[in-house]
Parts: sequence; structure tokens; C-alpha cells
Amino acid sequence: MQTGTVHEDPDRCYVAVQSRDPRFDGWFVTAVTSTGIYCRPSCPARTPHRRNVRFLPTAAAAQRAGFRACKRCRPDATPGSPAWDGRADVVARAMRLIADGVIDRSGVPGLADRLGYSVRQLERVLVAEVGAGPVCLARAQRAQTARVLIETTDLPMTEVAFAAGFSSIRQFNDTVRAVFAVPPSALRSAGRGTVRARDASAGTLVLRLPFRRPLRPDTLFGHLAATAVPGVEEVVGATYRRTLRLAHGPAVVALTPTPTHISCRVDLTDVADLTSAIARCRRLLDLDADPEAVDLALAGDPGLAPLVASAPGRRVPRTVDGDEFAVRAVLGQQVSTAAARTAAGALVRDHGEPLAVPSGGLTHLFPTAAGLLGAAPALPAGRVRTLNEVVGALADGRLELGPGADRERARRELAALPGVGPWTVELVAMRALGEPDAFPMGDLGVRRGAARLGMADRPRELLARAEAWRPWRAYAVQHLWAATDHPITHWPPAGPPSAGTERDTRSRRTSPVPPAAPADPTTPATRRSRHDHA
Repeated sequence: MQTGTVHEDPDRCYVAVQSRDPRFDGWFVTAVTSTGIYCRPSCPARTPHRRNVRFLPTAAAAQRAGFRACKRCRPDATPGSPAWDGRADVVARAMRLIADGVIDRSGVPGLADRLGYSVRQLERVLVAEVGAGPVCLARAQRAQTARVLIETTDLPMTEVAFAAGFSSIRQFNDTVRAVFAVPPSALRSAGRGTVRARDASAGTLVLRLPFRRPLRPDTLFGHLAATAVPGVEEVVGATYRRTLRLAHGPAVVALTPTPTHISCRVDLTDVADLTSAIARCRRLLDLDADPEAVDLALAGDPGLAPLVASAPGRRVPRTVDGDEFAVRAVLGQQVSTAAARTAAGALVRDHGEPLAVPSGGLTHLFPTAAGLLGAAPALPAGRVRTLNEVVGALADGRLELGPGADRERARRELAALPGVGPWTVELVAMRALGEPDAFPMGDLGVRRGAARLGMADRPRELLARAEAWRPWRAYAVQHLWAATDHPITHWPPAGPPSAGTERDTRSRRTSPVPPAAPADPTTPATRRSRHDHA
């Protein structure tokens, strides 16, 4: 059964419902015609008769068909469908943009323009694929956000309405009644037992971000901690914090992993940015991945099987801003993680936007591509030229790395820029574009990990072996990195990253690295290999 069309196999779907299999939550919803309610596959309620159920791809499709959300299983609060996370077609790009709040900011015409479609054509494509048009999909997302805010915060209903993306109180009330069959006040009464998640700050909220289990946090949060840019990111205890540039102003998010969810504290300039902030945090932590499918595929390799068994649910550390990561990838060419952090920190101090009110060690927003045009940081001349080429392409729109980017086009545009080699392209594809099959084979940490596991001694051997890992090679990279002794594998970190614990890998001839040295998983193996290793 193809995962993107699960709902088209009703017999398999009914088996999943009978077994209450949580692995299918988010892949489809079960609409019960006898009650007018739709549920997630794992709903604990009594299984309805086969003749009384329909299987639909999204909650929006169920709402469009006149069904309302089950009050027991909360199908509106499941993790997002992995299909939209991994796929690269126009439907998946549209779903990612809708999740990022594009319709709330620019309307359906703005979404269609971003995708290069007419409004009518986009409507037709989405209805055919996911059973609902862009307005219905955005409405379902607003209803979900509204329910979370109503039940878990003390925000006034007016603030809830606008934070969820509704344009009026009347629209908010009508939508909540239609989707949940109760008024907003009833939802708040039902959630009185929930701990309220708001403090004295007007824009501060604490939310729970769901994910599909299992989730292995060590290399995910460890990578973010080891590469944290001073002023923009920091780690406090077991919490990762960073600044975000959002439509209505800057924000600060704090993310803490727990066994059942990710605790997310977000300080917003305007609560209207809440949807976008949540979407970016989910993308950063790869929370919509399907770990069961990934682990099942990778466990077929005898070398990876023990790693998957001992550490299931590894995620790919991604990014909140594709442009930011592209700049950081260029800064990381041919240097250690510590050196890349230092260079990025200097760039932030010189060109970043200072926060009006610093928050702990967070003082700046990462500079925009336009703000870096003509920048001359203290880097080798070749690296400065590459940086200027990249930010120029980002600033004039030739290179698009946002959630709605065309991945193949972005790869071509990036690879065509002078000074950008395969290592940079694959790293950007993996972490900025969210491509699950990206494979930075020239990465030193990947090669070291493969060698320590006895998988391959030569790049061609590793590339051939990695063919069996498709389409999840980016996740295999996480296991290879984890096989090395590097700060990215430690969470919570023992202390701040230190430049003295890593070696500069710019040239094996001038800086030999002994076999036992820690591998730097964000550094290409040699200057030549950055351009020629693939």
C-alpha cells in the first residue's frame, strides 16, 4: 500500500481501525456515517460497522463532507501526515505552505502565486488529492489551533480567534460550532482540568507538540546544541532556545523533549504568528516524520539493524529558515563545527537585527539574505565570494528554500552557483529542503561512521550500499553520525562547545586527523572532495 494513498485501500484501513493502530494516525481519518463523526484510526471508541465508515485523507476533507471531530480521540490534534513532509510535488508544497500560515497572510491567491498555479487549478489539484481545497485546509488548521488555545490557555476568545488565523469573531464561532458541534465556551469548560499555559507576558504561550513515537532526542537536540549560533541560539539545561523572524515581529521559542511530546514555550510579538511559529518548530525537529516506516526500511541493512534496534526514531535536524541554513552551510565549508559557529556568530553581531529586549543569551535575529548583500566577513576570499553568490541568489528570488520550494529546481540553482559543491547541496537539501533521501556522502562524519561500522572503506562502496537505504538516506546519515564520538551525539550537552575539542579539516595534508579523533559531521572530507566526491 502506497503511504500517500492509504485512504484508497478501504480494507487495509478498516484492519488498521479494528486494531486501533496508532501508526496510521495522520495518514487518514475514519468518517462514521451513522454518527456524523470522524476519528483517528486509533480511536478507543467501539469500532463501527464496515458499512458505516468512509476513509478520507485529511480532517479537512472530513469537515468538508459534513463530519465533526470525535471528542474522545481528538483527530484534529494528531501529528501531521508524513506524506506532506517527504513528498516534493505541488500538493505537498501547498500543504507545507498552508501549515506555515501562507493563506492567513496572503490568501489563496498568494498561495497559488507561490506555487506558479492559478487559483482554480490549485483548487482542482488539492480537491483531487486530499479531498479539500485550500480554504477548507486552512479552516481545518485554524480550528485545530483554536481548540488547543481554548483548552490549554486563558487567552480571551477574541485573542484566540485572531491567533488561530480567523478574520472575525463570527467566523471563529461558526467554525468551532461546525467542526466540534459545540460553542467555544463549551470547549473551554471541558478543558478546565488542563494546566493553563500562559504567564504574565502578553504573547507567551506554552504548548505541547505531538509526534509519532518513537523519537530519539540525543542526536536531534545534540546537533542543534553543538551547532548553536551565539546570539541566535542557546541551550539552557535540557532546553534548546532560539529566535525566529516571523511576519509580525521577532519571537523566541524554547523546546524541551519529553517522552510523550515536545514542550514548546513561545514568546511572540503578535499572537497572529502562532501558527507559523508552531509549523517552523515542527519542521526544525522533523516531528511529522514516520519513524516506523523509516526504521523498518533501514533495519534491512545488517550494518544499520543493530543501531536502529538500539536507537529507534532518529529524526533529521532541520531548520526554521532555509535561507539562514544555506548561509550557515557556506560558512561551514572546509572548517570544523566550532569554526563555523564562530563565523556565524560574527556575522550575526555585524549584520543581524538586535532584539528590542534580549532574552537570556538570545540577542539577535539571524541576518536576512538581503541584509548580507555585499558583506565582507573575515573569511577566505573564496568563501566570501561563495557567500555573496548564495545570498544574491536568495535575495533576488532565483534560489527558493522555503517550505514551498521546488526541491529539484532549488538543487539545480544551488549547484550552479560558483563555490557550491555536492556536500553543500546535499546538506541544504537534507536540512533546509527537508528531502528525506538527501545523502552528503562527502561528509567526514558520514565516512567516519561508516568506517567504524565496517560498512565501506571507499566512497564508491558507501554510495553503492546506500542505494538500499532509499528513500530514507537522510535518516541513515543520523545513525552514521551517531556512531562517532562527537558533541552532536550528547544531549543534554556536558558544556558549551569548545573549539579546542575539534580539529580543522581543511586539508588532510596539512592537518592530519588520526583515526580515533572525533569526526565532524558537518564538514566535507577535503577541499577537493567538496566538488568532486559525488
